[in-house]
Amino acid sequence: MAAHKAGFVNIIGNPNVGKSTLMNAFVGEKLSIITSKAQTTRHRILGIVNGEDFQVILSDTPGIIKPAYELQSSMMGFVKSAFEDADVLLYMVEIGEKALKDERFFDKIKSTNIPVLLLLNKIDGATQELLEEQVQYWQQELPLVEIHPISALNNFNVRGVFERIIELLPEAPPYYPKDQLTDKPERFFVNETIREKILMHYKKEIPYSVEIETEEFVEDEDIIRMRAVIMVERDSQKGIIIGHKGSALKRVGVEARKDLEKFFGKQVHIELYVKVNKNWRSDARQLKRFGYNG
Repeated sequence: MAAHKAGFVNIIGNPNVGKSTLMNAFVGEKLSIITSKAQTTRHRILGIVNGEDFQVILSDTPGIIKPAYELQSSMMGFVKSAFEDADVLLYMVEIGEKALKDERFFDKIKSTNIPVLLLLNKIDGATQELLEEQVQYWQQELPLVEIHPISALNNFNVRGVFERIIELLPEAPPYYPKDQLTDKPERFFVNETIREKILMHYKKEIPYSVEIETEEFVEDEDIIRMRAVIMVERDSQKGIIIGHKGSALKRVGVEARKDLEKFFGKQVHIELYVKVNKNWRSDARQLKRFGYNG
């Protein structure tokens, strides 16, 4: 029988290049929220893929940015830690991209001795000529890195990359129970699902000023009852989240409930409230409470 392989595979790259889409394609479950807005992933999210003789522990990290406030500094801390515990690094870029938003991370990729796979994503619309030009560009920039053109959204070459990851992993026993899908608690996915709906339906600064806290999660045999608070930074944002006669908040609740019923395979009852929590993004104590500062 083949020896068992296990290890940590961390996905890094600029915001919006498709990291969460790739992770969900690997895991087969919707663990990372995916929207077209930048900066949707705020934590390192662990997804676990198990086979008879392997366990791949995937980590989707926030997109790399130059931090503008305390919350973003904390998010970049998650990216930094991705270099510290990886057995394989997946550096994701999209067609036409030239570098990371923070050069220090690019230098780290150049100098790391961890195997790095550069995934050239969103190749669907690219001509053969453009694709070859891009591959050449990255070979010059990062000569030690393996380049794999993919489309995470359409599952093109995703399996090939996954098989290559398994080849690169060290021989090791599993780190987590074989039936486990993630290291995150249920409430985390409730929060992320609600946040995804807010990202989809509200514009400008609103989604980035919001934090969700699930205060109650009670599971009975045939139903899960949840109560979650949507926190905003200002009174004006509270009005926008609620909408005319509560219509906007109701839409968020209905859509989140449908997704959560699929995720948990059970009926869900969810109550949503909106609270003003002034300047939480710049308050280190509050950020720690929400799991941002280790």
